[in-house]
Amino acid sequence: MNNYGYQHYKQQSVNTMTSGELLQLLFDESAKRLTKAEMSLKGDDFVGFEASMNRVSAIIKYLDSTLDKTYSVGKEISKLYEYFQFQIARIKAGRNVEMIKELRSMLLDLRNTFKEADRIAQTELVRN
Repeated sequence: MNNYGYQHYKQQSVNTMTSGELLQLLFDESAKRLTKAEMSLKGDDFVGFEASMNRVSAIIKYLDSTLDKTYSVGKEISKLYEYFQFQIARIKAGRNVEMIKELRSMLLDLRNTFKEADRIAQTELVRN
């Protein structure tokens, strides 16, 4: 019974988020999955490692599919997501912890950039 209430709360939280907040949530989930992949790799849990990396890849694919590529910024971000996918493939092939850390850092930097852009956009909306 309590689980239903929590699930309902979670669903309502997601439904009321702004697009910027949802974007941040996806980047946070990617970072979390990369951390899980790193821990799995250190613990020789290769199934967990693959599952985590596959989830990160799926999130990046989703983010790329939501871009409006009619604008140059969308095309450039798409190239960045393509690079992330390339890095994911390299990490999966080489099982390299340092590369996981580098990718997580890049994803969090991009997340923070989007967070700041969302903050500026929200401030502009309030002013107008």
